[in-house]
Amino acid sequence: MNKVLFIENDPVVAGIYRNKLSLEGFQVEVASDGETGLQRAREWRPNVILLDLLLPKLTGLEVLRALRAEPDFQTVPIIVLSGTYLTSLVQEAWKAGATKCLAKANTTPKVVVDTIRNLLRPVPEASPARAAVGSASPATEPGPLDADTSFQAELRRDFLLSLPQTLAAFRAHLQSLNRAGSPAERLEQLQQFQHRVRAFAGSAGLAGVNLLARVADLFEALLRELVEKPEAWTPSTLRTVAGAVDFFHWLGQRVHLPELQSLPQGTALVVDDEPLARRAVTHSLDKARIRAVAVEDAETALRLLTDNRFDLIVLDVDLPGMDGFSLCSRLRTLPAHARTPVVFVTSLTDFQARTSSTMSGGNDFIAKPFLFVELSLKALMFVLRHQIEQATAPAPAPPTSAPTPSAAPASPATS
Repeated sequence: MNKVLFIENDPVVAGIYRNKLSLEGFQVEVASDGETGLQRAREWRPNVILLDLLLPKLTGLEVLRALRAEPDFQTVPIIVLSGTYLTSLVQEAWKAGATKCLAKANTTPKVVVDTIRNLLRPVPEASPARAAVGSASPATEPGPLDADTSFQAELRRDFLLSLPQTLAAFRAHLQSLNRAGSPAERLEQLQQFQHRVRAFAGSAGLAGVNLLARVADLFEALLRELVEKPEAWTPSTLRTVAGAVDFFHWLGQRVHLPELQSLPQGTALVVDDEPLARRAVTHSLDKARIRAVAVEDAETALRLLTDNRFDLIVLDVDLPGMDGFSLCSRLRTLPAHARTPVVFVTSLTDFQARTSSTMSGGNDFIAKPFLFVELSLKALMFVLRHQIEQATAPAPAPPTSAPTPSAAPASPATS
C-alpha cells in the first residue's frame, strides 16, 4: 500500500484529505507543522509527500529544501499545495525541487488523488497490445465516478452548512479590528483573521465553491501583507477589509445560483495619464485575473466606453483636459455604463474623496499609494457583483404599443 504524508496545519483540510486518500486505498499520516513533518518523513519513508508552504516551526520551503538535500528523498514526489497568491514562494518551491505545485483554492481532492496516481504510475512499455488491453471496461467506470461525485457533494453540503457560522466569525474579527486600541493589538487581530480566512479559502476550494475560494484567496493575501507591513494599515485598507466581509455575506446568499458557474473573464478600463500608475493598476487587475484596457485621457476613454462594455472602470482623478470626476459624470449618461462600477484612484483625503466620488457617480475610491493586492481584491469584488447582477437581472418586459387606427374593430356590416 502506497504511503502519503500530508504536512498541513489546518486540521479541517488535513482531515478531509486523510479521509479521501484512505478511501482511495492509500495509507495516510498527517503532520501539523514543518518540524514534525520532516521528522515523520525520515522515519516513515512515504511514497508521496503533500506539503503546505505556510507552516509553523519550519516553513514548507525549508522542509522541501531539507528533504531534497538527502539522497533518500531526491526522487520522492513532493506535491506543494499553496495559496494562489504566494507567487514568490511557489517559484522558490519549484527551484527547490517540488514535483508539482497546486493552488488550494481551485484544487479538489479528486485532482490531488489523480495527480498522486499519475506520479506513482510506472511508465508503460511502448506496446500496441498493452494499449488495447489497457482500455477501461464500461461496466467498471461508474463506480469511482459516482464515489467522487458523492464525496464532492458531501464536501459542498458541509461547507455550505457551516458558512453562516464562518461569516459570523468574520464579522466578529472585523469588530475586534475596529476596537483594537494599539498597533500591537491590531496586529494580533489581523493574524487571527488571516489564519481564519486562509482556512476558509482552502475549505471553499475543497468544496468546489470556486468564487468564494477565489475571493477568499485574495483576501487572505491582503491580510497577510498587512501582517507583514503593519504600517500599510490605513482608513483605505480598513474600508477594503470591511467591504470584503460584506461581500462574503452577499455572495454567500447566491452561491447556489446556476449563473455563477459560467461567468466570463471580467474586463476593466483603466484611465490614468501616468505610465507607472497605469502599470501598477493593470498589474493589480491581472493578479485578480481581470483583463484590462488602459488609456491616458478622458476623450479616448469615452470613445471606448461608447463602443464597448466593461465590468469595471478605474479612474485617476487628475487627468489632462477632463478630470476623473467629470469623466465619471459623462460616462453615466451612456446606457451601457449607467451602472458599471467606477473606482477612483486618488490622493485626496477620505472625506473629500468620498464626497466627490459619490457626487460624480462613483462607487468607491482607493487612496494612493495603494497595495497592489488591495486594489486586486476591491476590483474583483466589484467585477463579480456587477457580473452576477447582470446575469440574474430579470429580462425587460417587451414594449407595449398603443392600438393603431387600422387595428380598431371594423363596423358591423349592414344587410
